[in-house]
Amino acid sequence: IGEGEKDEAPMLFNGERVGDGTGAEVDIAVDPIDGTTLNAKGMPNAIAVLAAADRGAMFDPSAVFYMDKLVTGPEAADFVDINAPVSVNIRRVARAKNSMPEDVTVVILDRPRHEGIVKEIRETGARIKFISDGDVAGSIMAAREGTGVDLL
Repeated sequence: IGEGEKDEAPMLFNGERVGDGTGAEVDIAVDPIDGTTLNAKGMPNAIAVLAAADRGAMFDPSAVFYMDKLVTGPEAADFVDINAPVSVNIRRVARAKNSMPEDVTVVILDRPRHEGIVKEIRETGARIKFISDGDVAGSIMAAREGTGVDLL
């Protein structure tokens, strides 16, 4: 899975075959820089991304431009549900951490398309950490302890 078509960039295209035909057949997804603007401005949290899976096992997101994402750390992972409302997941994360929704921090891209989600987050009393780009780095923040972020 590549973003060559999307970005009109000289990189892998969806379905492109690489290699010499020997060895294991795998699917790969590459994002040379998630957070291109961050990188161009010399800011932190730009990251190179590569994923590999057995041939045919990887989800092909080419039919969608945006997708819902939900990331939290291991202490709350069994309690969240991507199909549940944001407010429900915030309360579940708070409960898993023996805290209140006001103690939960949600990281989210600062985009007009997120206005509804931002409103719902604010109604729970949870804090918001807006990021300008780089939601892979935001996901890592939500997944790791000690970052001050509980949910993406």
